[in-house]
Amino acid sequence: MGFDGRASARAVRHSTAGMNRAPLRRDVSGEAPLARLADYRPDSVFGQLTKPDLSAREVEVLLTWLASESKEQAADTLFISASTVSTHLARIRAKYAAAGRTAPTKTHLFARALQDGYTSLDRW
Repeated sequence: MGFDGRASARAVRHSTAGMNRAPLRRDVSGEAPLARLADYRPDSVFGQLTKPDLSAREVEVLLTWLASESKEQAADTLFISASTVSTHLARIRAKYAAAGRTAPTKTHLFARALQDGYTSLDRW
């Protein structure tokens, strides 16, 4: 007799049917646990983020790329080649990795740019 995924799904549905979901519990400070997540930064070192030293050009390329649909579009805006944009982004990612704050995706880089003050949500 083999594994039947449908039977497993039925068992899960059956075991969770009728379960009441408890509201978020508040801790001693009166704050909901999810409210604290906004301030949580797992990559902080003793409460302070290690900010990599990005050059003005790296910041310009980063922000232009974040606002673009593609590296090619960012390259056209900056009058450089797409491979130059890729090179800048690779160096930016390397600097963040060296600071212990990896940024493998565009979303991660956007979050890092916000955390480090290179941009703000008001600009987007």
